[in-house]
Order: sequence, then C-alpha cells, then structure tokens
Amino acid sequence: MALHKEEKAQIIQYFKGSELDTGSSEVQVALLTFRINRLTEHFKSHKKDYHGQRGLVRMVNRRRKLLDYLKRTKEESYKKIISDLGIRK
Repeated sequence: MALHKEEKAQIIQYFKGSELDTGSSEVQVALLTFRINRLTEHFKSHKKDYHGQRGLVRMVNRRRKLLDYLKRTKEESYKKIISDLGIRK
C-alpha cells in the first residue's frame, strides 16, 4: 500500500514549508494520513488482514505523536494541517 512516486511528490509539494523541505512534521503527517486512508479502504474488503491492521495502528500512533508535537511547538501549523487533511475535531 505504498504511495507512488508521483503521489508522494505531489503531497510533499503541497505541504512543504520551504524549497528543500521533505521531512518536516507537517509533511510526515500528510504522508501518513494518505497511507492510513489507503489502508482503511484496503481493510473494507480484506477484513482478516490482521498483520496489516497492526501496521495501521502503528501508523496512527506515529501520526498522533507527530500531531501532539506540532500542537506543542507550532500551534498555527497544527490547526492548518488538521483542517487541510480533515482529521480530528
């Protein structure tokens, strides 16, 4: 369920902060969100893929930790990314 090169480049282009930014917290959260969304679609038809579900839980936890970090350090960036991606309240 990996992202294709073009999709990944497009996501990075939209969420990057500067020209050379490819690994900031905002970009990581966006990439994880798109992978999580793709996996949840996969699990709708493959209900017994328990090993994949474990990976999904790990991704969700990693995204939650990154979002907590963003909320703690850059509140404006946190609010912008959750509204852009449609996650949380």
